Amino acid sequence: MRVGAVALACAIGLGIGATLQVMPSTAPSAPPASQQPPKVALDDAPNVLVIETDDMRSDELRFMPNVEKFIARRGLNFRNSFAPNPLCCPSRTSFLTGEYSHNQRVLSHFSPYGFQAFNDADTLATRLQDAGYRTALIGKYLNGYGNQHVFGTKEPSLNYVPPGWDQWMAGVEYPFPKGSTLAGGTYNYMSMTLNVNGNVVGNRGVYSSDMTARRTRAVVDGFEAEKLPWFVWWTPVAPHFGMPIEPDDPRNVVRPDGQVRPMDTPARPEWVRGKFDKQIKHGFGVRADGTTETDIQDKPRFMQKLELTPSELRAVRTNSRQRAESLYALDKQIGVTIEHLKSIGALDNTYLVFTSDNGYFLGEHRKRGGKILSHEPSLRVPLLIAGPGVPVGERFDSAMTIDLAPTISTWAGAEIPRSCDGMPLQSAINHDSGWNRVVLTEGLVEALEEPLGLPSFPSGLSITGIRVNRWAYFRYGSGAAEMYDLKVDPLEMQNLYKDPAYADVRRQLQDVWTRYQMCQGRECRIPLPDELRATPEEARELVDYQDARTQAYYE
Repeated sequence: MRVGAVALACAIGLGIGATLQVMPSTAPSAPPASQQPPKVALDDAPNVLVIETDDMRSDELRFMPNVEKFIARRGLNFRNSFAPNPLCCPSRTSFLTGEYSHNQRVLSHFSPYGFQAFNDADTLATRLQDAGYRTALIGKYLNGYGNQHVFGTKEPSLNYVPPGWDQWMAGVEYPFPKGSTLAGGTYNYMSMTLNVNGNVVGNRGVYSSDMTARRTRAVVDGFEAEKLPWFVWWTPVAPHFGMPIEPDDPRNVVRPDGQVRPMDTPARPEWVRGKFDKQIKHGFGVRADGTTETDIQDKPRFMQKLELTPSELRAVRTNSRQRAESLYALDKQIGVTIEHLKSIGALDNTYLVFTSDNGYFLGEHRKRGGKILSHEPSLRVPLLIAGPGVPVGERFDSAMTIDLAPTISTWAGAEIPRSCDGMPLQSAINHDSGWNRVVLTEGLVEALEEPLGLPSFPSGLSITGIRVNRWAYFRYGSGAAEMYDLKVDPLEMQNLYKDPAYADVRRQLQDVWTRYQMCQGRECRIPLPDELRATPEEARELVDYQDARTQAYYE
């Protein structure tokens, strides 16, 4: 028997920028009826298609012309969008629950976390299904799914289908013997093994972006035939690294210590290989002269690495090119899928959401790759929304992964409980109101320093901080800390944490961090102090400046 429930969403009517009141911690267990989204008749209910990529950076949108054509030009680009815990498994759990990691307790990929830590009894899917929606997942689910046990039980998860899903086609991780028709897994682009409604199915020889796209279109056709509203979460693996190894992969990469190791890259179909070689002349987080960050001594000790070797520079460039190619191949299928929605008459009544579970380093701060840390390349994610009543343009208020569950629930008129940490984006879709709330940043890295830095925060995490419009502030379980004035230093090159000239700002940010680091529900939506807020114009000016400075520095 499954025990407990993960709370999903928050009180409706408190869109981004709304004036919030400090709520007592003894709030009632359910929101007043007036704060629930109005019920939507099934005949009038909209469809929702969420396309969530894996490890995609915001600046990689330029390699996806169909996403630009069919979503960005038809809707909104949220320029200040963040994944509070920039790691696949915690971020995807936050998408389904509307909760920060410290509340939904999926803190990492690794045991005791990952899929086995997720109580999936109450999620966006179960709420939408209860409201009369057909629901489907096609693609990647959570790290450890198929290999770890089901939450609260010893039940294997290989054939497990979570509650709330009418169509379930999720990549599994399982050590099938070599040569088996099921050998492959979530991260094998040419052999993505799926759990299809409880049955394990191999897909050898089929590129996974193409395969999941075809399955998405078939599922939509089935739902349309039932004449019921639907929610589809399409989760392709691109541009995450994965198998198979290809002839042009960077295999013999010489590190600063002389060791020779491969650099992992995504796989992509032959027709797209080399497409961006002339355009991408160096890694996205590397300067044209081969340098990254001149002085790294202000960073925590675990980040103080040597500059990239010539071999590593070539490898990061290759990785950047291959990531762009994998996204372009996916983009082709996104175009076919949206054209299909149009051809069957479903597009006008469908909300399209395009996002990623986290960003990715490609040389910035001398990080050859990876995520988890709270710096901008890892923390920022694309977020595009188009659909019924959504205007065309850009938005600059903060948006987070935890906001998507309450936003989708509101579109559907689904019942939602009080305890979600995120906020529905309907207000921000209508207009910017200003950056008025904190973005709490979180992460868990096992070893940050030598000697081993163990988590010292109540949440059990080893990284926790806050991001507001002008300031980034984060701390580590090892005792290290970072603070950046993004108005002066948008690339986070100069750590101001120990600078006495910024002592007053540091104290203020620390006070806010202390208040929010273990927030729950309404506590997470309490507005920032006036001096840390930003008007819509200030938020727009800063992100425009960040983008311009980043392009000038790296390109």
